[in-house]
Amino acid sequence: MTQITEPAIKVTRKPKSSSGNLIRRLLKSRTGMLGLIIVLLVTLMAIFAPFLAMHDPAKTDIMNRLVPPFWLDGGNMSYPLGTDNLGRDVLSRIIYGSRVSLLVGISAVLLAGAIGIVMGLLAGYYGKAWDFLIMRLVDSFLAIPSILFMLIVLAVMGPSLSTLILVLGGTTWVVYARMVRSETLSVKERDYVQSAKAIGALDFRIIVKYILPNVISSFIVIATLNVATTIIMEASLSFLGLGIQPPDVSWGLMLSDGREYIATSWWVATFPGLAITITVLGVIFFGDWLRDVLDPKIKD
Repeated sequence: MTQITEPAIKVTRKPKSSSGNLIRRLLKSRTGMLGLIIVLLVTLMAIFAPFLAMHDPAKTDIMNRLVPPFWLDGGNMSYPLGTDNLGRDVLSRIIYGSRVSLLVGISAVLLAGAIGIVMGLLAGYYGKAWDFLIMRLVDSFLAIPSILFMLIVLAVMGPSLSTLILVLGGTTWVVYARMVRSETLSVKERDYVQSAKAIGALDFRIIVKYILPNVISSFIVIATLNVATTIIMEASLSFLGLGIQPPDVSWGLMLSDGREYIATSWWVATFPGLAITITVLGVIFFGDWLRDVLDPKIKD
């Protein structure tokens, strides 16, 4: 009896740029280069925070409360960006706050991406009942204001770093599910997928080997851009008191602490706000460049 084996099927994947082309495209894109520099600097700041910070970010010093930045009258280089209402060094707190922003942003996106990819592949590949159930679940999540849902869950479960990551990841997976489902519906109709089905290849093998590689580049682009959104959401929830809690440091928490002093001691809230703005812009610029690189329609 002749055994039928699975033929070597060439997967049509989006063309990959060589490292030389990637560098050339990055050098040609000023915003892409700027975004990469910002992302690298924030990442390095988060990694080496204990060595860069001049003071303990949680240490209070009432004798030095509301010291202005060094270039203003009364300021000094011991506190380059001044101190807050409890005498804590603003610069040191910004440095340590980068850790929370990156951790929450990346972890929540990875969690949401894992859920969304699985749901999207199931809905797109199997269709019928799977598609109906998963898409109705997606519609249900989209019908509820995400910020309201997050506030309710955090209020019930209690604010913490792990809860914040779970809530952000558990409410943003629908974006990835819809994208992956759409891509899967297109890819599963291609000849090489139909050939694999005809010779009896397992569904798991078809999904992992032939479909997933064709949707992963779109996921990477969306995930990169959504890191910026997640950083803003974390800052917003921390500002409202339902995110990161003292003595941990968060840029949103620093904004909340400084809002009462914005008229007299503007630096307490201004510098954390600038840190959020610059980081988010850097991630967006980098994500835009990454989209251009991974888009096969864009030529050199």
